[in-house]
Amino acid sequence: MYSLNYKVTTSTCDADGRLKLFAALQMMQDCSEMWIVSEPTVQRYFEEQHRAQLLASRGVEIVRVPHFKEDLIVSTSVYEVMPKFGFRNTFIYDAQGQPCYKSWSMGAFIDRETATLKGIDQAVIDSLTIEPRLDMKYLNRRIILPKDGGTTFEPVQVMRADIDYNRHMNNPNYIRIAMELLPDGFSIRHLRCEFRIAARLGDMLTPVVYHTADGFIVALVLSQGLSAIVQFIN
Repeated sequence: MYSLNYKVTTSTCDADGRLKLFAALQMMQDCSEMWIVSEPTVQRYFEEQHRAQLLASRGVEIVRVPHFKEDLIVSTSVYEVMPKFGFRNTFIYDAQGQPCYKSWSMGAFIDRETATLKGIDQAVIDSLTIEPRLDMKYLNRRIILPKDGGTTFEPVQVMRADIDYNRHMNNPNYIRIAMELLPDGFSIRHLRCEFRIAARLGDMLTPVVYHTADGFIVALVLSQGLSAIVQFIN
């Protein structure tokens, strides 16, 4: 397990002094990325073999939203690894050790030079610290788009501030764009996101929003195909 300490600060709050979901997702993403320093064998292998793990899907259960000045602990742990995919939990806890956000995610191992899926060696898998899968609601990682009824909005351009060190749009930014299309006052209890084609600097993402029985699904579409799907469940 790897953990980071945070405090809910002004820049991470919304107009009501509550932690933005976008900020919470950034915390989870950063903790997941920094986890590799706790696994020196994996870190060395990734550097030597030019490998990386890209987020393919994430599910989030929102227990409660923290407020301004609260102290938080973000912890991440791996519960299953296969040659081409890894699965982890990342939870955000309050100062009393109670979970505020529960998350699971699946990452795909890729070759950084070719940007293609490539499995890792079994010896590396065997070196990993595998911990029990934590208790939360695990929804299906696949999000099925409705056949019709979607509303298309104006395209959103990927800006320099959206790009991370992998030279594509950092994952929480997809959710940030999708959330702007939700109606005021919509309360999110569960979030699912699935990532298909990475958006890069200058790309145009066309949002298509579907109103479902339990919330909304937002598809973010590139000219070459579907980039990401985000589902917000009330």
